[in-house]
Amino acid sequence: MARVQTKSKRKSTGGRYIAGRSKRKFELAGYSAQTKVDDKSKLKTKRTLGGNQKYSLLTAKTISVADKKGKTQKTEIIKALENSANPNLVRRNIITKGAVVETKLGKVRITSRPGQEGTINGVLV
Repeated sequence: MARVQTKSKRKSTGGRYIAGRSKRKFELAGYSAQTKVDDKSKLKTKRTLGGNQKYSLLTAKTISVADKKGKTQKTEIIKALENSANPNLVRRNIITKGAVVETKLGKVRITSRPGQEGTINGVLV
């Protein structure tokens, strides 16, 4: 069965909404990318409406880090340290926005969305 991003079938009171139409292709929902820390970087492209493309990062090893002055530099990710969204993601080395990772420069908090932007950016903690 297809995963869809549509409104709920139920009202807040528990009553049912009457379906206005069936599912549409542009309403399809994808699975989360679950970007992992790995030696190679893997980027997945998906064709969207109008022939445009979305990029999701499946595995990554490097991150663009900004310091307090705004200067950025690329460095290597060692491992995931904490993730407030889900502590279980840390054990699997999965990176999401808001996660804290260990790099060669120190601890870095991720500010980008790797599964939807295709890159990893962060700031020093």
